[in-house]
Amino acid sequence: MRKKVSIYDTTLRDGTQGEGISLSLEDKIKIALKIDSLGIDYIEGGWPGSNPKDMEFFKVIKEYKLNHAVISAFGSTRKPNIPVEEDRNLRAILESGVKAAAIFGKSWDFHVEKALRTTLEENLRMIEDSVGFLKKHGLEVFFDAEHFFDGYKNNPQYALEAVKAAESAGADIIVLCETNGGSLPHEVEEIVGTVVGELSAPVGIHTHNDSELAVANSIMAVKAGAVQVQGTINGYGERCGNCNLCSVIPNLQLKGGYQCIPEDKLRLLTEVALYVSEVANQVLPNNQPFVGRSAFAHKAGIHASAVLKDGQTYEHIPPEKVGNKRRVIVSELSGTSNLKYKAKELGIDLNALNGHTRKIIEKIKQLEHEGFQFESAEGSLELLMKKVLKEYVQSFVLDSFRLIIEKQGDQECTSEAVMKLRVGDDIVHTAAEGNGPVNALDNCLRKALEEFYPFIRNVHLTDYKVRVLDEKDGTAAKVRVFIETRDATSSWTTVGVSENIIEASWQALMDSIDYALLKYQKKLEEEKRA
Repeated sequence: MRKKVSIYDTTLRDGTQGEGISLSLEDKIKIALKIDSLGIDYIEGGWPGSNPKDMEFFKVIKEYKLNHAVISAFGSTRKPNIPVEEDRNLRAILESGVKAAAIFGKSWDFHVEKALRTTLEENLRMIEDSVGFLKKHGLEVFFDAEHFFDGYKNNPQYALEAVKAAESAGADIIVLCETNGGSLPHEVEEIVGTVVGELSAPVGIHTHNDSELAVANSIMAVKAGAVQVQGTINGYGERCGNCNLCSVIPNLQLKGGYQCIPEDKLRLLTEVALYVSEVANQVLPNNQPFVGRSAFAHKAGIHASAVLKDGQTYEHIPPEKVGNKRRVIVSELSGTSNLKYKAKELGIDLNALNGHTRKIIEKIKQLEHEGFQFESAEGSLELLMKKVLKEYVQSFVLDSFRLIIEKQGDQECTSEAVMKLRVGDDIVHTAAEGNGPVNALDNCLRKALEEFYPFIRNVHLTDYKVRVLDEKDGTAAKVRVFIETRDATSSWTTVGVSENIIEASWQALMDSIDYALLKYQKKLEEEKRA
């Protein structure tokens, strides 16, 4: 039977201390419910004694029925030289109505004397009083021994006295905090093993990622006997972040033989990671292990050829286990395997492609040499393949467009586009304004086509990115433009490249609308077949 490792999520508290992360009350509720769906054991909602929003969270979350997680509050040991009953922080934890709480206390003698400005003996009393106070009121209590590893290295006897004070007061788990993130895995394993041997209470681990070892250190702590791992979704947290639960959970569960979350919940991991990043308004790194978009992406032709025969050749786990998926990228490094896989994914007839595979690959390599990039622009890639196969006829042809950008005095610039298109046998001449030249072009193109294709009204440009390719060329440099477009059912990305940013934008914009029309044509064909 697998050994259980309890997972304690602190995204809503420690995670919000990360630079650039600010969550509203509604955000915190949404994230808590999503994390609960993953089967996490504890969700730390915040510090009720520090701000009204956190206290409000504890009040509102009671209105929701969680399926698995226990909501926990965070706080500190009592202040020096005051009765524990009079400590506002501890009373706020009780007022929050939670059933569990994590309170931190000092275990590094240097911190006790320099930061708290109190005696080592008083600090031990603070720990014992605070844990005992919360236990007396019926709470499950986790004692977070702050800076434990630095404290142990400096004064092992006192660090052990600190955690033993918490144990004697009834702490349910003693959590050893690697607060500065500077310890190495072998140090963590050795120290955790020593503490496990010294205590009768269970031991947990809380690591930070300042040396990019938070996940490794947590795994070594579990190996040494820790039974709880604290961390955050996507590793959010102060400075370089906390232990990334999206990495430590699958490593422990799929490779270490431990049980962290229910087996059927592991496939939700990628979905939860993406959801939390979206609510937190953070970009999920493509190369984030397990849950990133590139975690199971294959670009080199040799890799793609092998992985299509057997995923184990270049994948450490099947991506579906964590809710991710394999991606085979078409680029200048591609071989025929990449292209055939992508054609199948896009629903393009592989038999029709066979005679054109080399031609398409050479075209892609030529365009990527010029600065195009198709691995992130699958809309443009599908159009390219369709055009080579002569399976797509463009629905409109540009005769001309003119942009007028006007600036008067200290007023903001205004942009207007005038455009002439041919749609079948019809000539369309139209004009539109916009918030900048690209938006004006976009509005003008849509205005011209809506009469013929009303569904265009439901197609929206959702992202626009520009990258300068040759900075040394200054304002004469080539630029690459990516445009992301969405309709009611999906999104797609297209690309354009030119020394002229308007030309590059127009290329990407044309492809975005062309792709929308391609989707429309597919739908009509499916309806005819039906």
